[in-house]
Amino acid sequence: MLRNKQLLNKKSSFEQHEITVLYGKAVIYIDQARANIQRTVDVEMVRAYWSIGKDIVEEEQKGESKAQYGVFLIKELATRLNNKYGKGFGISTLKDIRRFYLLYSNITPIGHALRGQLKNPNKNQEDNIFISPVFSPKLSWIHYRALMRVDRLEARQFYEIEAEKNNWSGRELERQIGSLLFDRLAKSKDKQGLLRLACKGQEINVPADAIKEPVILEFLGLPESHQLVESKLEAALIDNLQKFLLELGKGFAFVARQKRLSLDGDHFYADLVFYHVILKCYVIIDIKTRPLDHADLGQIQLYVNYFDQEIKQESDNPTIGLVLCTKKKDEMAKYLLGERAQQIFTSTYQFHLPTEEELEKELKREIESIKQDMSQKK
Repeated sequence: MLRNKQLLNKKSSFEQHEITVLYGKAVIYIDQARANIQRTVDVEMVRAYWSIGKDIVEEEQKGESKAQYGVFLIKELATRLNNKYGKGFGISTLKDIRRFYLLYSNITPIGHALRGQLKNPNKNQEDNIFISPVFSPKLSWIHYRALMRVDRLEARQFYEIEAEKNNWSGRELERQIGSLLFDRLAKSKDKQGLLRLACKGQEINVPADAIKEPVILEFLGLPESHQLVESKLEAALIDNLQKFLLELGKGFAFVARQKRLSLDGDHFYADLVFYHVILKCYVIIDIKTRPLDHADLGQIQLYVNYFDQEIKQESDNPTIGLVLCTKKKDEMAKYLLGERAQQIFTSTYQFHLPTEEELEKELKREIESIKQDMSQKK
């Protein structure tokens, strides 16, 4: 009797496990299906907005007084659409839709027969064709609203490419635009480099391609203070690791925090260690809450040399070192690092989003530095 009871309990436990597994799979299927449906809805709404914008622009062009007629047209259309669908089609939204078409009027369209209720047998067949634009299935209206705020074509193209390639959410895209990612990556590039950046997005071929200047840490919510303790900053970055990885850029994978390196009985600790899956190498980040010092460069060289000799595998490329500090000292770094400047870098960080004026000032400073280097080599 006891044996039969044990067998029943064992069978019941097995059945519960099987049901749990089945339930887990079902949840995955349903969540994936809902996500796919939402993506389809997002893409179809983007297409609809493009078509509405196209019709508004074409109708405006028929008006005798374009400016006055355009205002009347959008106001009247907003009233009727809100009456039918509720809120969501206000004047500002329709203005965005109109601007959306003007910015993306070169999208390749596909002709479809318009719905039967709009067909008019007295008109040509061409009047019954619905133009359906082709947009990325990864970008929603939220993405395009953010992109429309970028005035420069080359920058807007860059953000669109990167958002699609990296599957950025609308919020992540807004953050990258707000942090002027394009300008930070474009600072040291020539005309051809800028063209590639705008047409292909960020390409990482050498270590320097993966380094940003400055690094923007506004997501930490910390004050601009020189009294900040390095351990507190490091802890804040770990607590916000997903956002920090977004700021570091594509290819970075977290490996370790306070990685211990033992030499001659002494212990050293590398603040943060990552692996770059595109460059196929380790990346060591050392954090300083003060301006760069020559000892910092010696320390990061020690870490890089240790990783190259003791940790990296034959298939790995040489380790990259990066010192994050409140102020760089380029001349000191140039003379101390020498040829290692292709492997060890310094970047400043800040806790607020930069302005274009700040980046322009930094760009001019870097250009002057490059000119001085070139004149010294002659």
